[in-house]
Amino acid sequence: MALPPMERRLQERYRLLVKSHMHAVPRTAAGPALGYGRAPGFAATQAAWRFLNNPRVSLAALVEPLREAGRQAVREGRADFVLLVHDWSKLDYRRHTSKRDVIQLTHETDVGYELTTALLVDAKNGSPLGPMEMHLKTSPAVHSTRDPAPLGDEHHREQIPPTMEASAGWNLRSRIIHVIDREADSVGHFRRWDDAGHWFLVRADDRKVVWRGQAILLSHLVARLKAEGVFREVREISFQGRPARQRVAETEIILDRPAKTRIDGRQREVPGRALPLRLVIAQACNPAGEVQAQWLLLTNAPADSVPDEQIALWYYWRWQIESFFKLLKSSGPEIEHWQQTTGAALARRLLVAAMACVVVWGLQRSETAEAETMKRLLIRLRGRRMKRKRPYTAPALLAGLFVLLAALELLDQYDGDLRQLRHLAATTIPLLDTG
Repeated sequence: MALPPMERRLQERYRLLVKSHMHAVPRTAAGPALGYGRAPGFAATQAAWRFLNNPRVSLAALVEPLREAGRQAVREGRADFVLLVHDWSKLDYRRHTSKRDVIQLTHETDVGYELTTALLVDAKNGSPLGPMEMHLKTSPAVHSTRDPAPLGDEHHREQIPPTMEASAGWNLRSRIIHVIDREADSVGHFRRWDDAGHWFLVRADDRKVVWRGQAILLSHLVARLKAEGVFREVREISFQGRPARQRVAETEIILDRPAKTRIDGRQREVPGRALPLRLVIAQACNPAGEVQAQWLLLTNAPADSVPDEQIALWYYWRWQIESFFKLLKSSGPEIEHWQQTTGAALARRLLVAAMACVVVWGLQRSETAEAETMKRLLIRLRGRRMKRKRPYTAPALLAGLFVLLAALELLDQYDGDLRQLRHLAATTIPLLDTG
């Protein structure tokens, strides 16, 4: 994990901080966890504080190990495509009175920071590979891994084109498919992205399009396709934790309406070229064949390169970014309970915690015999049972990994002499004396 802009002492502190975040911490933990052989609590806390508040530790430097991990994973996968999922999540800090740079997110009691993430996802199996870009919006500034950072009042959709342009310089060696939820459903942006040569996959709202020469709502178009019998079942999936079947249908549509945008504070219509796109309808159906959910997907990825069932699966994998946010918030580092008093310090720690997630994801997707043995060991160290159909989860591996790291440091303290450690335990804790 090379960090060229930082001196060796800061690099070593970074590595120790990453190890201290390989843990599913309780919400009451104010800072990074301490292993057995670490420095005393106060000294470790002071070292972490200095690192997180050091202006020489730039976000551009901290994101580089994450990007290198993403590049390495893509090279190992040797896939023609890779997914870059864009999304936004609020970080709730309404009870943190020490944070003076929070913003009002929606209503007056909904305050905190806003986190923007571009997450790299394997296009072959849907595994998360790592966040490649992150922004943390606070009241005075946006702390970003990209220079220049987005403007504070910039709409979410306006943050996407610079990330698309920046991704071309990440040297991923695979065609990037930008996957975005329906917040990005905008004909003006579709035209800009298509003109720039970016491939995108966006969930659409019910809008009017041109189909077979006539204007029609997408909802009516779906009914027409159903009547024509073009839907087909393509795979089994899990929907809301239950078995389901995925159906898909595809057709060509054209977006020819003017784009709506704000100019000088007023909403205006901006004409543009007619844009042909593929409409892929993905449905999740229960065993009785009833539609439980439906997604209207628009993409400019060519049909001869990517079939419709793959488009539906790629959007299904968009959920990985929601799982990443959940891992950060409630089943891993518990970032909404961090006590850093500034967005700048919290953004640095966030990138450190993200690297701990990337390390666990790498282990989770590895299929070597050694990796399988290690995963089983970590689940045992975690001390809880897992579902048979889902033997490994990132939070469980994080929890087990911290126990393992602490155990290894303990053995180092005793020079690997287990007999000495057993004797100490039996002498001081009689219940453990097995004779």
